[in-house]
Amino acid sequence: MEVRVAIERIHLRKLLKILFLPPAGRQSEVRKDIREDISREAGHEGSGGDFYGPFWADAKRHVFGQADLSDLTESRIRANEGRKNLYPQLRDGFLLWWNERRRWTNEPFEAGRQLKAQFSFPGLDAVVKVDNVLVVRDGRGEEHAVYPYFAPNPAMSDAAARLGLWLLIEALPHVPAGEIRILDVIRGTTYSIDRNPLRGDEEAEFRRRYRDLLNLRDNLLPDYER
Repeated sequence: MEVRVAIERIHLRKLLKILFLPPAGRQSEVRKDIREDISREAGHEGSGGDFYGPFWADAKRHVFGQADLSDLTESRIRANEGRKNLYPQLRDGFLLWWNERRRWTNEPFEAGRQLKAQFSFPGLDAVVKVDNVLVVRDGRGEEHAVYPYFAPNPAMSDAAARLGLWLLIEALPHVPAGEIRILDVIRGTTYSIDRNPLRGDEEAEFRRRYRDLLNLRDNLLPDYER
């Protein structure tokens, strides 16, 4: 059986997580993806959908004054006990950013345009997906784009943020670069080019790290092929 795994077509947030894990953690994630792909190929159901999606939908409702995130989080946990560890961390980090660290204050806030992209990575047979961006239009009509990073580990680093910001700017050319943020949700911290300026070598570094990950996948595949 020939196995092809999702690392070649992957969400940016997941890719950044894997790329910046320690080597043992990175290998573990690749092995997990291979096993999950084999399971899908065999027709087995997945693990139940996007774990973080319901939380992010609730966070958006909170931003636009449609509901209270704390109440929504409690409801999510009552519906699924598997959320009781990470959902409160996500809630607290998001509210820390939204209530105390957010810079833009020109209310009222409305939903902006929907942003979605598939970025064909230069020099690699791979696609990075960008979606579920929080786009907020403020009272002056300016749009702010916030891309979420959910992983508890590793925390978003300056190095990872630079690569992520570079790709977002390339993938979303109609969004002013200065209005793009990556939000490390659990830690309530945002990254942007004014505080994390690009150096000019982001594409080369990203390609090197991604190629190394694909090579790791290729080296591990023979363990699963029959």
